[in-house]
Amino acid sequence: MNVLLPAAFVLCWSSGFIGAKLGAETAATPTLLMWRFLPLAVLLAAAAAVSRAAWRGLTLRGAGRQIAIGALSQSGYLLSVYYAIELGVSSGTTALIDGVQPLVAGALAGPLLRQYVSRGQWLGLWLGLSGVATVTLGDAAAAGAGVAWWAYLVPFLGMLSLVAATFLESRTREPVAPRVALTIHCATSAVLFSGLALGAGAAAPPAGSSFWLATAWLVVLPTFGGYGLYWLILRRSGITEVNTLMFLMAPVTAVWGALMFGEPFGVQTALGLAVGLAAVIVVRRGGGAHRGRRPVRSGAGRPTARRTTAGRETAGRTTAARR
Repeated sequence: MNVLLPAAFVLCWSSGFIGAKLGAETAATPTLLMWRFLPLAVLLAAAAAVSRAAWRGLTLRGAGRQIAIGALSQSGYLLSVYYAIELGVSSGTTALIDGVQPLVAGALAGPLLRQYVSRGQWLGLWLGLSGVATVTLGDAAAAGAGVAWWAYLVPFLGMLSLVAATFLESRTREPVAPRVALTIHCATSAVLFSGLALGAGAAAPPAGSSFWLATAWLVVLPTFGGYGLYWLILRRSGITEVNTLMFLMAPVTAVWGALMFGEPFGVQTALGLAVGLAAVIVVRRGGGAHRGRRPVRSGAGRPTARRTTAGRETAGRTTAARR
């Protein structure tokens, strides 16, 4: 995987926190999320009607699994992020709390997926956590007492939701085309958020152009860019590497927030960015020595679940077979 793909992923994913803050200034969370996904779902459904070939192999069970993945990775995750920012948590701090995700995913990858993390990768993961903690302390001190303490638990729930979706997708054996998965995920979010907005009496969009500007931002950058690249990198490189890139979201988002909203960006934030970059390098080098190993096979040519240290796909699955 070249450098451009991870860099594009980090920029697009972190832009979602900025877009959430832009939208929070114009409308309530249910309203913003409803109008982010409703037109997008209609557009993707129309595209699916034209390209029916990609949908022919989809079974009812596979569709149900994709609905569950979409509900966790989009609906649950985004609702927590947007609500936290609406409560006053800064975009940088929200991204910082999400930065704990790589350690959670790394700890669970072994027992759940038999994708074992090497010592070098664990070193990089803990290094990344130290970078997150460094920036968190600086942001918490700058935020003061204007935000309720429990508001910082909201993005933590979203992080767990995304981790659950990541493991659910990694355990699936039925190949689903990326555009099919994206369509199902967005349709699921459109239904859930429309129901939430209608139930809260907040379905009507604001009349101002700033609301639609924020909505367009969220559709183009985080959805097609960040969300799409997340699953692409996951399938190419595995859970450990894609989640290690999440360490970069917090400091990069802090830079965005400082430039666009005047959020604090001090020495601790700069130090956290440097530590996060170092963590990514350590993890990628820690898994590099094992990438050339051949899968262990037994029986009549049947692949067995292989233990990898680079977070590769298991149980004989390959990237080509999946897509």
